[in-house]
Amino acid sequence: MKNLKNILLLSFFISAFSCKAQQYPLDTDFRNIPNNSYLKDLNNELDPYIGTYQTIFNGKQITLFVTKEPHKLIDYVTRKFYRDVLSIKFVVKNSNGVILQDTQNLNSQNNTIYSMRINPYHNFVTFNYSGTNCNVGNGRITLKKLNITQVSWEYLPDDIILDNNRCPPGTDINIYLPETKDLIFTKQ
Repeated sequence: MKNLKNILLLSFFISAFSCKAQQYPLDTDFRNIPNNSYLKDLNNELDPYIGTYQTIFNGKQITLFVTKEPHKLIDYVTRKFYRDVLSIKFVVKNSNGVILQDTQNLNSQNNTIYSMRINPYHNFVTFNYSGTNCNVGNGRITLKKLNITQVSWEYLPDDIILDNNRCPPGTDINIYLPETKDLIFTKQ
């Protein structure tokens, strides 16, 4: 009886540690995978976007810091899975070099821009931006790889209605990222 118990216990540990989440290519539709699956960057499709990029727009210097975060938990109401993502943090300075917004050292989900979808055939990545204070500026960003040193930027923020119940008076509700299409960022 004791041997049977030990064998069952050993079998349980072996099966528990040998189970891995199913892996799928990064461009797989998450709606077609089981919970706790892993959308992995098997072909290193995210790597060409990694780096520091800069541009000047309307007198402001914008610097993007694009990094890769492997195995990030994506937790939707009806589905949980893991995905390799690109993350963008940024600094926006005015023409005098004064920092208007800096998200480099923020650890919260707000102010961080995460990739949602990659289209390696047309060289673009779509991102979700949750916005800053009171979710102002939340929307979609697309980076299109033009060559090894340049990306084209498109940012489409959603409209949002604010009141004092939703956003306290005196809160900075400016959108500092460039709300435009076809803005060229150059890799530094």
